[in-house]
Amino acid sequence: MGTGPFAKAGNRLPIGSDAASVRQRVEVLEQALERMFVIPGINRPVGIDTLLGLLPVGGSFIGAAFGGYMIWEARNLGMGKGAMARMAGNVGLDWLFGLIPGIGIIPDFFFRSNTRNLRIIRKHLDKHHPSTVVVEG
Repeated sequence: MGTGPFAKAGNRLPIGSDAASVRQRVEVLEQALERMFVIPGINRPVGIDTLLGLLPVGGSFIGAAFGGYMIWEARNLGMGKGAMARMAGNVGLDWLFGLIPGIGIIPDFFFRSNTRNLRIIRKHLDKHHPSTVVVEG
């Protein structure tokens, strides 16, 4: 099958609106955006979000749209406005950094908004939907 981000989902993502399906979709999305492959030599994982940073201005907007999708999924889970505001702040800051010409890609190595937002979603799911917890090993 492979070891990429979509191999975890068996090459098919669930389309349901239940918490377990949402968890699986946002985890695969975060992995694709932030940890799709490792840069040889520096052993640093990067993903689509970093590659989008190579596109002037437009890449930042596309990355923000992916982040917006994660926020939409969080809203569908019934997350609180405070948590969603933190998620929007993470996406907004990532978007703003990405607009800086020439160096906008550098923050993508250190400020991973999608990873931060996944942590927020997982915390909510672990508390309100404990049956969705997946033990990785």
